[in-house]
Amino acid sequence: MIYPENFENKIGFDIIRESLKTFCISPLGKHFVDKIHFSDDYDHIKKLLEQTEEFRQILLAGSNFPSENYYDLTAELENARIEGTYMDADVLFDLKRSFKTITECINFFNKDKDELYPRLKEISSSAYLDNTITKRLDFIIDDKGKIRDNASPELLKIRQELISKQSSVNKKIAQVINNVRKQGWGTDDIEMTVRNGRVVIPVIAAYKRNIKGFIHDESATGHTVFIEPADVFEINNDIRQLENAEKREIIKILIAFSESIRTSIDEIKKCFHFLGLMDFARAKARYAIQTESLKPALFDKPYINWMKAKHPLLFLNHKIQKKEVIPLDIFLNKTERILVISGPNAGGKSVCLKTVGLLQYMLQCGLLAPMKEFSEAGIFKNIFIDIGDEQSLENDLSTYSSHLLNMRHFIEYSSEHTLFLIDEFGTGTEPQLGGAIAEAILEKLNSKKAYGVITSHYSNLKLLADRETGIFNGAMLFDSEKMKPLYVMQTGKPGSSFAFEIAETTGLQKDVIIVAKQKAGIKQLSFDRQLQNLDAQKNELDKKEIQFRVADDFISEMIDKYQKLTEELEKSKKDIIAKAKSQAADLLENTNKIIENTIREIKENKADKEITKEARKKLSEYTLEIEEENNSQSSVSSLQSKKQIKKNKEKEPEIKILKTPIEKGDYVRIAGQEIIGEVVGIDTKEVFVNFGTAQLKTKIDKLEKVSYDDFQNQSKKNLRSGKRPSIDLTEKIKNFKPTIDLRGMRVDEALSAIQHFIDDAILLTVPEVRILHGKGNGVLRHLVRQYLQSIQEVKRFEDEALEKGGFGITVVYFR
Repeated sequence: MIYPENFENKIGFDIIRESLKTFCISPLGKHFVDKIHFSDDYDHIKKLLEQTEEFRQILLAGSNFPSENYYDLTAELENARIEGTYMDADVLFDLKRSFKTITECINFFNKDKDELYPRLKEISSSAYLDNTITKRLDFIIDDKGKIRDNASPELLKIRQELISKQSSVNKKIAQVINNVRKQGWGTDDIEMTVRNGRVVIPVIAAYKRNIKGFIHDESATGHTVFIEPADVFEINNDIRQLENAEKREIIKILIAFSESIRTSIDEIKKCFHFLGLMDFARAKARYAIQTESLKPALFDKPYINWMKAKHPLLFLNHKIQKKEVIPLDIFLNKTERILVISGPNAGGKSVCLKTVGLLQYMLQCGLLAPMKEFSEAGIFKNIFIDIGDEQSLENDLSTYSSHLLNMRHFIEYSSEHTLFLIDEFGTGTEPQLGGAIAEAILEKLNSKKAYGVITSHYSNLKLLADRETGIFNGAMLFDSEKMKPLYVMQTGKPGSSFAFEIAETTGLQKDVIIVAKQKAGIKQLSFDRQLQNLDAQKNELDKKEIQFRVADDFISEMIDKYQKLTEELEKSKKDIIAKAKSQAADLLENTNKIIENTIREIKENKADKEITKEARKKLSEYTLEIEEENNSQSSVSSLQSKKQIKKNKEKEPEIKILKTPIEKGDYVRIAGQEIIGEVVGIDTKEVFVNFGTAQLKTKIDKLEKVSYDDFQNQSKKNLRSGKRPSIDLTEKIKNFKPTIDLRGMRVDEALSAIQHFIDDAILLTVPEVRILHGKGNGVLRHLVRQYLQSIQEVKRFEDEALEKGGFGITVVYFR
């Protein structure tokens, strides 16, 4: 149910209906535009939307779909049902051309297009055109719309005789004209002409008796008479009879054709119905392209979740003026069903309300709507609207009385499948009483589980939305510094009317404003100021919350990191001590054995000097060997550290950047990178550079010109170190993936990974990449975006499309 009767006029759909007609090729399509109506049948709406979307794809693909000869011949076909009637040659010619278009349309969907355009294919399958009819029609009418000579044997005979007779007349007339010229009875440029359907010769009136014949006419001055020579009079009579016979034969042919198709008229009318649907679908698709409309996901329940929705009429108007329309994000669901929009006058509240009403109505009429394709839309059985001045002089109703009548209807017929739209709710009467009545009505509509959008300045309705389940606040944002509306709606909080601030900017006298503030009262002013400050405070709190989250997570990670490090050090310490004890025990045991052997040898040999000396030498050698082993083990790490320090201290030769223009044959490097390559080609703004075996194409402003000496130094350095940057670069190109997954990484790991990933992307001049950080509490997302803001080569970044991951993925675009 739609309420009131002039619903389409109130939301502007009547203008859209007229626009659709301008896109129609024929009255067939316009007839379907007139029949557009609101539906709550999910399957029917889904079918209409899919048909329009398929035709939109046909137009965008530039497919050669028939676009001519969309004639409406349904009335002529109906007349042909009557016995003895016929369609004249002009109608048959239009019928022939229409049949050709119908056949081409059917063939278009029969050429392996079932998967691409299943809904339109379904329509075409209902149209059947008998080939015998098209062949018979082609046999009768030629491509210029004339009845063919061989349409019947009798017609062929008549026309052949006509040609013969006309040829005879032409010869005789030519003889008479030559004679008139010789005798001077006519002008030098005398030619035969036609009067009263007869071939005649113009003769000077003074010589009219010199020629035998019949005078059919004379000039306005009487100087010239038009004579039909007696020699051709009988032949002209024969021609006249043959022409009448030709007409009779053509009528017989046309009657015969009408009789032959009489039993097929219903099938032929179905073909014209199909042709009209194609015209209609094309018109809807063309309007969708003009308004940038798309098909949202459709659900068989009351539901709204629209992204970047725009009012189509406002969009087209702004497009002409080369202005942007601020899109609307809006949702209505089971838990938050009724949106109360507040904010300053001329801030866009009414536009939001009308946008919701118009787009929902468009969708339920089978039209695509201007919103993002990942938007979601539901179905409502009722749409009620109360907007504008409904004062009625005939019924002696005031605007407010009319408004209350609408509210009575809303309350009586609303249900959980109803969408109601109320502009400036409660106005038109004494504010306190009007606000109280509006609050009671809103509570009643909420109790009926209805969905709705209302606009209001009343504070009691804003407070009701905060405390009542199912109702929530929305605010039209306002730049309090520049004192101008932003036309952006934000849900979750009420908006201020900025009445006094706007009054000041309009130049209203200050003393008047001061008195007005005093009359408004401290409580009201305080409430309004709180609303104005609420947004700034909320934004500040959101920023601090993010900072605290990041800091908290970072500290937690650092604590975990140091705990793990402490555990590893403690474990290493125990292992080292245990190993040292084991080694000491082995060393002591071996030493004792050697000492005991030495003592035993000295005793056994009774302290022989030579043997004693040899034993002592072996003992000294063993002691020295142990000392050297300990010294070598303890100094390995020290030696490595010294080598590393020495290596780090080696100063790399500084590469000088040349400021002269880059030309073919120059040596360059990508800004911020080390690898140097040779320029092998320049094409307008793009440069082709060889980095060893790999060739890259990049923009000239991303390159830095260096000298040949720097190129040679790098080559020698790579040769000494065994590095081959060209192979590394080739491997990068081959192995680089435009997506990185940071989920599960610690903060330091993620930052390191993203740095290398972005560096490689810039090096390889990748146009865009995707960073999968997940949703979680948003810490990784915040860190990633903070890092991206510091990279000069990053042009912009944004959330991925909702159906592809939404704000769990960041898409990065490079300059």
